[in-house]
Amino acid sequence: MIEFTLPALGADMDEGTLLEWRIKPGDAVKKGQIIAVVDTSKAAIDVESWHEGTVAELLVVPGTKIPVGALMATFLEPGEAPGAVMRLPKEPTAAGAQAGPSRRRRISPAARKAAHEHGIDVENITGSGPDGAITLADVEHATQSRGAVPGDRSAEIRKAIAAAMTRSKHEIPHYYVAEMIPLVALLAWLARENAKRPLAERLLPAVMLIKAVALSLKQFPEFNGFFRDGAFEAAAAVHVGVAISLRQGGLMAPALLDADTKSLTQLMQELTDLVKRCRGGSLKSSEMSAPTVTVTNLGDQGAAQVFGIIYPPQVALVGFGRITEQPWAENGGLKVVPAVTASLSADHRVSDGHRGALFLTELRELLQHPEALDR
Repeated sequence: MIEFTLPALGADMDEGTLLEWRIKPGDAVKKGQIIAVVDTSKAAIDVESWHEGTVAELLVVPGTKIPVGALMATFLEPGEAPGAVMRLPKEPTAAGAQAGPSRRRRISPAARKAAHEHGIDVENITGSGPDGAITLADVEHATQSRGAVPGDRSAEIRKAIAAAMTRSKHEIPHYYVAEMIPLVALLAWLARENAKRPLAERLLPAVMLIKAVALSLKQFPEFNGFFRDGAFEAAAAVHVGVAISLRQGGLMAPALLDADTKSLTQLMQELTDLVKRCRGGSLKSSEMSAPTVTVTNLGDQGAAQVFGIIYPPQVALVGFGRITEQPWAENGGLKVVPAVTASLSADHRVSDGHRGALFLTELRELLQHPEALDR
């Protein structure tokens, strides 16, 4: 028997609300299959299975809020006798509820999510759908009837972020190093490359910075991994969490998986898709739980420098400020060049400032040879 528990879908997540099951008892489940939708303080996340098996029991009713690590379902392992499935109750019960028959209102997933966001109790809604099922229109009517407005989650998001970052600063002995990096060669190569591409396939400087970070981490693995149970665990792959600002305020940092192995074109496509889905609230659990390091890029509208706070259990965060024109001394002369300040926030339990400085030196050198990044 395999137990499926609610995974942590980000450093600032302590609990979640089950919105929808995508499986039922007796279903065969494959690894990576989306089996549930869970609402966090920031977005509704598609939760994937990390193993194969047959659904034995669903233990949580949609609409139930449960803590990270709570048991949600059980699966029969491949080859395990399926007889247990036949003994299951017809309906799942709420986590921690007393045993006994359960009553569950029929409600569409969209309606359940809308009711949760507006703070509407579905027990007080009369359903107009088949057999009294509650529809999205029913929830919208209930919202209008009480004069409510769509739920503003900005305060909830800020509270969750504050709790996670307070924990990070309390538990992790941060240190910081920074390096000004000239981007003359990179921006010139980028202009030539984009001139050959259709508008929809053009590259942004951000994707080249991400690729350079991913490649640098292969040479400095102590910045790519997790600190758990008093020890550092180096990650086998480089999954770069990208800090993305949300329209309602706050940040999320879903992962670009295996960023060191992908071409710039593929990374640009995946980054564009990730930003779109993040702001649209359709991320996958693997994208939220996979990051081995985080990159924050302030872009053209940001400040010149940024020194971030590490997302535990990660051990490093790389920041890039706005690209600016800087006076640059070279070969006894002075000129003006485009440059960016790269910063590293790192965990002193795992590394030190000397290694951090060498990491930024490697990053700087990679960015002087942009053609080598496209591999």
